[in-house]
Amino acid sequence: MNWTEETEKRVQRGVAYFKQGYNCSQSVALTFADRYNIPEPLMARISASFGGGIGRMRETCGAACGMFLLAGLEVTNTEGRHEELAPDINPYPDPLLKKKDYEVVQHLAAMYREQTGSLLCRELLGLNKQRADGTIPDIVISATPEARTDEYYKKRPCVRMVELAIRTYMRYLQEEVGE
Repeated sequence: MNWTEETEKRVQRGVAYFKQGYNCSQSVALTFADRYNIPEPLMARISASFGGGIGRMRETCGAACGMFLLAGLEVTNTEGRHEELAPDINPYPDPLLKKKDYEVVQHLAAMYREQTGSLLCRELLGLNKQRADGTIPDIVISATPEARTDEYYKKRPCVRMVELAIRTYMRYLQEEVGE
């Protein structure tokens, strides 16, 4: 596999999903649906709640959450195959598998944070910037997504976060999984 070409292909796919209206988490997760043999509509539903910093609460970045969701799929892939797990096979609550999953998520989080400076959506969006008087404004939480306009794309770093999450996950696969 040519990792550079594969990475660019997946980045383009993820950005296209985002520009079609999928949230940041969905855009990252959908990009790898083929790797885990998960139908795209199912992957979109599984990852839907994590957009906007988890339910648009501006907590953990949705693009990072999408990456963490993928980590769980990769870690449970104990035989190196990307087939659906049989319905009667439950790899959890195996404590060693949970430990491995948490280690991978923490590693991915560190890689992502190194590039972005934060894992928090509100910080990545600049919503917690200090005012001139030294106060930090309250973050208004709304369930209503903003319209995807040219202005939206200019003020939001979300496309960049989707790209970084995909590149980070591809780097993890290349370095750690080594396919």
